[in-house]
Amino acid sequence: MDGCRVLKGGEETAQKQQKTISKELLSVGNGGGIHDKLLLNSKRSSKNVTSPQIAKVPRSGGEGTVHFCVPVLDRLQSFLPQMAQANERLELQMEESPAGQFDIENIEGNHGKIIEMDVALVELDDSDGCETEESESEDESSQSEEDEQGEEEYGGSDMREDQLKLPGIRVKRTGKIEVLESMNEIHAEVQLKNYGKFLEEYTSQLKGIEDALDESIGDVWDFTLDPIALQLLPYEQSSLLELIKTENKVLNKVITVYAALCCEIKKLKHEAETKFYTGLLYYGEGASHTSVVEGESQIQMGRFISFLQACVEQQFDALGEGVSVSKNTTFAEEFALNIRTIFTNVESKLGEPAEIDQRDKYVGVCGLFVLHFHIFRTVDKKLFKSLLDVCKKVPAVTLTGNIMWFADTFLVAKVPAAAKMLDKKSLQGIRTQRDSFLQQKAQMLVKDVQSYYVFVTSWMMKMESILAKEKRADKFAEDLSNRCTIFIQGILYAYSISTIIKTTMNLYMSMQKPMTKTSVKALCRLVELLKAVEHTFHRRAMVVADSVSHITQHLQYQALNSIATAKKRVISDKKYSEQRLDVLSALVLAENALNGPSTKERRLVVSLALSVGTQMKTFKDEELLPLQLVLKKLDLISELRERVKIQCDCSFLYWHRAVFPIYLDDAYDHAVDAARIHYMFSALRDCVPAMLHAKHLESCEQLLENYNLEIMDVFKEHLLDKLCKEIEKDLRLSVHTHLKLDDRNPFKVGMKDLAHFFYLKPIRFFNRFIDIKAYVTHYLDKTFYNLTTVALHDWATYSEMRNLATQRYGLVMTEAHLPSQTLEQFRSSNGIDNSDYSFQGLDVLEIMRNIHVFVSRYLYNLNNQIFIERTSNNKHLNTINIRHIANSIRTHGTGIMNTTVNFTYQFLRKKFYIFSQFMYDEHIKSRLIKDIRFFREIKDQTDQKYPFERAEKFNRGIRKLGITPDGQSYLDQFRQLISQIGNAMGYVRMIRSGGLHCCSNAIRFVPDLEDIVNFEELVKEEGLSEETQKSARVLDSVLGDLTSNSAEGTEYFKKLVDVFAPEFRSTKNMHLRNFYMIVPPLTVNFAEHSISCKEKLNKKNKVGAAFTDDGFAMGVAYILKLLDQYQEFDSLHWLQAVREKYLREMKSMVKEQNVQATSQDEKLMQTMNLTQKRLDIYLQEFELLYFSLSSARIFFRADKTAAEENQEKKDKDEVSKTGNGDSSSSSSTDPSAK
Repeated sequence: MDGCRVLKGGEETAQKQQKTISKELLSVGNGGGIHDKLLLNSKRSSKNVTSPQIAKVPRSGGEGTVHFCVPVLDRLQSFLPQMAQANERLELQMEESPAGQFDIENIEGNHGKIIEMDVALVELDDSDGCETEESESEDESSQSEEDEQGEEEYGGSDMREDQLKLPGIRVKRTGKIEVLESMNEIHAEVQLKNYGKFLEEYTSQLKGIEDALDESIGDVWDFTLDPIALQLLPYEQSSLLELIKTENKVLNKVITVYAALCCEIKKLKHEAETKFYTGLLYYGEGASHTSVVEGESQIQMGRFISFLQACVEQQFDALGEGVSVSKNTTFAEEFALNIRTIFTNVESKLGEPAEIDQRDKYVGVCGLFVLHFHIFRTVDKKLFKSLLDVCKKVPAVTLTGNIMWFADTFLVAKVPAAAKMLDKKSLQGIRTQRDSFLQQKAQMLVKDVQSYYVFVTSWMMKMESILAKEKRADKFAEDLSNRCTIFIQGILYAYSISTIIKTTMNLYMSMQKPMTKTSVKALCRLVELLKAVEHTFHRRAMVVADSVSHITQHLQYQALNSIATAKKRVISDKKYSEQRLDVLSALVLAENALNGPSTKERRLVVSLALSVGTQMKTFKDEELLPLQLVLKKLDLISELRERVKIQCDCSFLYWHRAVFPIYLDDAYDHAVDAARIHYMFSALRDCVPAMLHAKHLESCEQLLENYNLEIMDVFKEHLLDKLCKEIEKDLRLSVHTHLKLDDRNPFKVGMKDLAHFFYLKPIRFFNRFIDIKAYVTHYLDKTFYNLTTVALHDWATYSEMRNLATQRYGLVMTEAHLPSQTLEQFRSSNGIDNSDYSFQGLDVLEIMRNIHVFVSRYLYNLNNQIFIERTSNNKHLNTINIRHIANSIRTHGTGIMNTTVNFTYQFLRKKFYIFSQFMYDEHIKSRLIKDIRFFREIKDQTDQKYPFERAEKFNRGIRKLGITPDGQSYLDQFRQLISQIGNAMGYVRMIRSGGLHCCSNAIRFVPDLEDIVNFEELVKEEGLSEETQKSARVLDSVLGDLTSNSAEGTEYFKKLVDVFAPEFRSTKNMHLRNFYMIVPPLTVNFAEHSISCKEKLNKKNKVGAAFTDDGFAMGVAYILKLLDQYQEFDSLHWLQAVREKYLREMKSMVKEQNVQATSQDEKLMQTMNLTQKRLDIYLQEFELLYFSLSSARIFFRADKTAAEENQEKKDKDEVSKTGNGDSSSSSSTDPSAK
């Protein structure tokens, strides 16, 4: 202790006078050694120190109850309030007094007594021998004996904290230190409750984690979803200097140097693989050539330059610096010898089943050979040829990613002196051998896949079987050996499969040769097997982690036994030499390194030590090979996780992602093996970690996003979309089986069970889950809903397809939940809903889009507001009424009303153009002008009535201008044009009525439309939340819209009149002013056509039959309003003329019948009756037309002319202005009116 000093004599007295701080007063004094002073009852201290007596207080109410503990508690209870008051007084004094007065460290000016304390330290021991074993006794006479017993117990062992006793005090009779058991129980109960709460919370959290990790996670375990990952790599905080310790100092230095170099090389290799390789590999990736902006390539290179600056070129034999290497012959010979030795070991193991990393070592040997040449400028021709001969066995080696390394190319380029000794035929033979190797490998791929499929599946079964067994104490070593063997076998399989995939794919790419689909499918199968090995290890990670530690210890035990045997052999040899001493020191170092965790550093030290320890035939041949095998196993098992990860890494697929579409096509064709898609996506995910090190882009996220989109687009195109269309096709053909659209016999056309795709768990890729079942379900839901809204009559078909999708594929479909819209339901007389007889009409959207077809195929009934289909191939005619329109408006919203009227306006524009052309025709215009002039001349003679004969003559005369192939005249076509215009206006009327009907149904629950409360104000008064106020505001808006719509509606007729009337009444369209004169011929034509259609109702052939067509009356009334010709038409008194004409003929017919009644000519009488009936039918038809026309004129306010309407409009404007002025003046004079 630096701060403690021992003071003697006068120095102590002088020093005490200078003490002003209490810390200094705690210094050790009174002489004696520090150990004896600070440690009580140490091993050197005497045993004559009396220990305090400790006794337990019995439970209350039992025997031996100590009664004085209750008064002590009472005194303590009364003391605590006094203590609190004293603390409060002290706080007040501290606030009022200057700073530092109450500092315990400051003792200046304090003339009171100062206590000087000697602090003692207690030596602690973990042994339990110091536990108090003395028994309780109530007899005070036995106290001395207990004291002596306590002295012996405590003197014989180290003191504990509860046995602490001040030095120099010897008490013959000590009072008992009472322990209140009841207080301990209270604390124990509190702690137990807290611990119970912790366990409950922890249990609930674990339950939450368990619920979160449910079956939605994929079939194949995803590493990224592990909440906890196990790191199996051994680790310890020991440096190489601490590990390499022997009595042989020289050997220590040599092993340390080599170990440090090896560690540095491994570190540089790791840095190159993680930083430089990936940056170089992905340079230029992530941007399509078409989207590259000018200068972007230069920017990418600029980002990459700083990355390349970290590369260093090593120089040897620099002038004036370092050691001359090239002239060191001893080093050159040793270098060459080691190259040959390493090559011999590598060559013998290349191509064997136990090959694990020999190919990489072969690349290293070639690199060392080239380095030897560059340093010493000598070539070993024999070794050079031997290196090239290996190309027949290993034509290429994958370094990383898609980078292939060819030994012949490398050696010829780097050792030109040796290349001159080879003729061109030899080099060409190597290339030919490479081509034949690739062809042979492609032919053998299918067999290799079958073989490895059997190997891997059997290995997986053995793995599950061995790891599932319980550990047997009597055969523990055997179980560990079996587990070690199965683990290493999995690594070997992974290495072999990975080598085949990388070599074949990269060779095809580097040699620019096309791959067949068979080869692609086979290679993809091998990728699946490779990931299956990795996932098997990961799935059993818990058991593997438990086994690895035991296996490494067992292998270390075997290695130690072998080394111990060799060590005994060296020690038993009495011949002493420095070399033998080095061997013995190396064996000791290997033993020391093996006695500990199997870290990389320890295994490196063992390897280096045994390189020395195996000299001088220390091991026999039958001992050395097993030792080497054990150490190799130890390396593999110690790095099991890293080895599996490296061998099963499929990041090279980024450059071979062109095979993914072919793989998906194959997976789609073989739906039974759908689960293997998980393995392929797991392989594609291996590319992501490497992409994070891309340096040429501004952010690696761009590269990742492009990769993500590319894979997802391919997946959708080659699997998801095909699957959706195939499922939809299958459902359609199954529902329409009765139509026999396709041969559905599975024995003839085959059958694909696509349901296997829907059994897959969601696939994890990047930050999304791809749920095939949900994707197809969403596609079908969307398709069925859209098609149902377009073709409403197919609703039952799509409902059946939904049910079939659920039964056949297990797809949980969503009901369309479309409102009744155009679904018209008949009700029986008793009010029961007969849904079986329901049918669908047309939807407003469909009518709106095809208004031109609708007005030509449907007939309008003015009184019932219903449209009836003109003709149909079915046994029934479709109808459209107000309820259909109201339901459609409820489905699509009231906004569709304005859109429909806008479509009608566009339609009327086209029809009025044809109307104007007809009226402008010279034949028509001249006839009409002639008829107008004629009526003006004879109207006084005919009592202001237009002659019926003139109209009938016009109707018949127009046929002379020509007729259509189906026998229609121009006047017939003009009548149809006016009927279509009228139908369009009737549809607009129905839209308005349907809107009012829909609004009235929606607002029927509002009690008083004239007095609707403001919900927003009520909510604000109550002080409710912002969300409630927003909801109330929306409710007020909806109620306001519904009220205005239901009360007023929109005067669409007036809008359609106002928009066309100015153009119709303009001077440039004077030819339209003749329209009122063509109305009488049109009515004659309409009456003949209507009677003909009604007569067809009673005939068998009902083509063209109809019983109503009020569209003509609507059209005539609308056009007369546009031209403001109601007065001109009324001046013709046309209906009176028609009535007089037919009544006159009917009277004459009656007179003639009376005259001919006496002749008793039956045929003549029948003819007269038919004629009279015909006249009656015509008169009735004209009267119906007059009634319809009168009703239609009401919609267009036929009681007022255009001038009267304009005057009324002006009067309203003046009144509104006056009203606004009055309100503004009243508001200015009376502020309270606001």
